Amino acid sequence: MRRSLSERALIPVSFYERDALIVAKELLGMRLRRGPVLLEITETEAYRWPDDSASHARSGRTPRNAAMWGPAGRCYVFLCYGIHHMLNVVTHPEGEAAAVLVRSARVLAGLETVAARRRGRTGPDVAAGPGKLAQALGLDLTWNGHPLHEKGGLELHFGSPPARILAGPRVGIDYARPEHVQAPWRFASGDVAAVSRGGPLSEIHGDLT
Repeated sequence: MRRSLSERALIPVSFYERDALIVAKELLGMRLRRGPVLLEITETEAYRWPDDSASHARSGRTPRNAAMWGPAGRCYVFLCYGIHHMLNVVTHPEGEAAAVLVRSARVLAGLETVAARRRGRTGPDVAAGPGKLAQALGLDLTWNGHPLHEKGGLELHFGSPPARILAGPRVGIDYARPEHVQAPWRFASGDVAAVSRGGPLSEIHGDLT
């Protein structure tokens, strides 16, 4: 019997205990759920271990980035420019600081709740952008460290992978080394409109490491 939108299985911890680059691609099509709101992930960015000069963990462990060090399968939520909350999914074995920024999603259920949180907005891009996505889910810093693989609160469920995956450079990391600025570690579903305006993306060809 085909499962409904709300009946997909929770993603286990083992899924997250891998390279952030792999998890970032495989999170496309997966489903974030909080109460009545269900979102399908459409865009991600990988922040890798151990040598990623764009990562928040590049200078070691701090109170801000502590959640990045594990365990995997939890939220790393931070405040960007004092305005927007950003949702990241912690990856890698515990002790290795890596995460995937969830940049965009499309709404599958709970649009009325999303609209109330987004000041009446209801278009296809209502959760297209990391700040918009966190707002659509009603997230703040209290969600930092929350387990996504357990029932209750914010959950990550299996979904369906996109038919096409696009890749391109990450956004807003001009401080990083050139090879990391240019690395195609941002991924997006190729067949949906709910993707941020983060720059050019193209079809994946070959190894992205």
